[in-house]
Amino acid sequence: MTDPISDMLTRIRNAQAVSKETVVVPFSKMKFSLAQVLEKKNLIKKVSTQGKKIKKVIEISLSYRDGEPIASNLKRVSKQGRRVYIKCDEIKPVRQGYGLMIISTSQGLMTGEEARKNKLGGEIICEIW
Repeated sequence: MTDPISDMLTRIRNAQAVSKETVVVPFSKMKFSLAQVLEKKNLIKKVSTQGKKIKKVIEISLSYRDGEPIASNLKRVSKQGRRVYIKCDEIKPVRQGYGLMIISTSQGLMTGEEARKNKLGGEIICEIW
């Protein structure tokens, strides 16, 4: 696996396609932080960690509205071969404000809206709509 963030987003998309309640992803601080941002924006129900050391995993409870997943489109923007960075004054709303952009800043992962308020730029991790 060359890109763990992309793998996590793909696991979430695949689990939503078959209407699973939970999905399990190998633990890393970056993925856990990304899942916490999604939980804070109510795109997933709950995030928890299980296990210890090498066997540690992240369990994500997915949320649905009328049988449809709330976070239906998860798109990885910055990839292994092509990193995409953005300045704070270049951050625009995703899908006219109906979407969400997650940015890795010097103060951790945050949404594009929070990064613009804090006047921070960084690497665009993904877009969700």
